[in-house]
Amino acid sequence: MTPHVAIIGGGWAGLSCAVELARADIRVSVFEGSATLGGRARVVEKDGWRIDNGQHILIGAYTETLRMLRLLGVSPKRLYSSPFFIHIPGVLDLQAADLPAPLHLAVGLLRAKGLSWTDRRAAARLLSHLKRIRFVLTEDVTVSTLLDRTAQTPTLRRLVWEPLCVAALNTPAERASAQVFANVLRDSVAASASASEVLIPRIDLTELLPVPAVLYLSRKGQNVHTMTKIRGIARTEHGFSLEGDPFDGRYSHVVLATAPWQVSGLTTEFSEMERLRNQLDAMRHEAITTAYLAYDPAIRLARPMIGLDDGLLQWVFDRGQLGGPDGLLAGVVSAAGTELSREEIALRAHQDIERLFATDSARLPAPKWAQVITEKRATFACEPGVFRPITMTPVKQLYLAGDYVASDYPATLEGAVRSGLQAARTIFRSVGVAQPTLFKLD
Repeated sequence: MTPHVAIIGGGWAGLSCAVELARADIRVSVFEGSATLGGRARVVEKDGWRIDNGQHILIGAYTETLRMLRLLGVSPKRLYSSPFFIHIPGVLDLQAADLPAPLHLAVGLLRAKGLSWTDRRAAARLLSHLKRIRFVLTEDVTVSTLLDRTAQTPTLRRLVWEPLCVAALNTPAERASAQVFANVLRDSVAASASASEVLIPRIDLTELLPVPAVLYLSRKGQNVHTMTKIRGIARTEHGFSLEGDPFDGRYSHVVLATAPWQVSGLTTEFSEMERLRNQLDAMRHEAITTAYLAYDPAIRLARPMIGLDDGLLQWVFDRGQLGGPDGLLAGVVSAAGTELSREEIALRAHQDIERLFATDSARLPAPKWAQVITEKRATFACEPGVFRPITMTPVKQLYLAGDYVASDYPATLEGAVRSGLQAARTIFRSVGVAQPTLFKLD
């Protein structure tokens, strides 16, 4: 059977897989159940505002994501770029120097405002320890345990390590995997200066990768079907068919580029998948809440991204400095389950912003518009020893792709892209096709 790959899911994993397969001239059909591509990293429209369903950042270490963007012709200007920094107004100002590694971080720590010499020595001690063991722990413990063992100061934990852990792994330090956290540090702040750069999209997440990916796939004569919900997968004599496929296609391979909890419903026909289905259904997940607040007159943060040391919000992004409307802020609450209503979250978020701008003589006016978006299962809980499946499944030529698939990284855009590429490269081997060269793009 001539290879024809069905990819179920039009998020970053599925589309990265499709582009890589198309580059090798393998026929692809992508099926997405919603009207908007991007999965859990997509644009939504609310009251005439175009916002993302959650605020995302990239870092320079996201090599496969950045390679994919280059291949798709996405201009680097669509990403705000800065040397690694953490800015908490009035509390901490830490920024890597524009120097080669490891001087970029060393000088940044020396210049940091808000850290004592004891804090600086503790930071150096943690990084030196990780480098000495080549970033491979003898046992995976929690991040809190790692910080205890390397005698990190309370200030450094509160202002640097714990916020970085939550931002990267979306799991609190007392539950997060120290090995995965070490992997992130290895490839970012402990690597080259460019690898540790902070990259923030200036356009919505659907426009950043999914739209260029679809344009490329269209030029290659490939099919991307939105609002096409696949309800199941069945075996055929020579491959697979899909329940819900309006074209009644026959496919040599299928890539499940869905959320892990959607796999069970799609694979009920395959008894050999039972153990894997149970493992995926048992995975724990963490929420992310993003509160959007629009102010008139417009307000402006000191940096495009700042941290907060108290209150509900952990990070706040100035979308006006990132290509969006002036005065639009995005406040993020990661890995913090809350029973608050949307209205209460919006109020608490406004109160956090008000503390930044209010004076004795004037209070910050209420926002003219507010929207709260919560992804209840935004990421898997990145805990020590967490189960993560490999790309291949017990069913021959049926594969998994998604940010939860086994890799060094937590549930990130990079993890999603890497999983899609891994699925594509596994298919290349199964059909005897060479992986396309790095920069070949028609």
